[in-house]
Amino acid sequence: MWDDVADSPDPSVAEHVRRYLATNGRDGYLEGGVTNLVLTVKGRKSGRWLRTGLFFGEDDDRYVLIASGSAVTRTHPAWYLNVVANPEVGVQILGERFIARARTAEGPERERLWRMMVELAPLYRTYEARSRRQIPVVVLERT
Repeated sequence: MWDDVADSPDPSVAEHVRRYLATNGRDGYLEGGVTNLVLTVKGRKSGRWLRTGLFFGEDDDRYVLIASGSAVTRTHPAWYLNVVANPEVGVQILGERFIARARTAEGPERERLWRMMVELAPLYRTYEARSRRQIPVVVLERT
């Protein structure tokens, strides 16, 4: 999972991930004023390990992600579709790497975590206003 990984096809995200990994998060952990992690997922079509950088929040001993993508697209971001198909993921926060299981939050849990993440990163409110879909909230639990 940690070797032979392809980074995001978005050049700015790939560059962020490279900086993050090269410095164990010293450069990239606080990106855009929000805490960031590196998520490694198994591609649902390719079967390859793929890596991206994402904002995250903490809820007790769990980590919370927002699958917003560009928010104006009608589809969920690729990393989220991959997580739904293959919920075992790799996570790096600063210099710590671990395996987690991902799931989509639903109902009152989703609403509570969505509000928490909007407080952390108000740009999600803008994304929500522009989106024609409900933006998924993903919970990562260590395995």
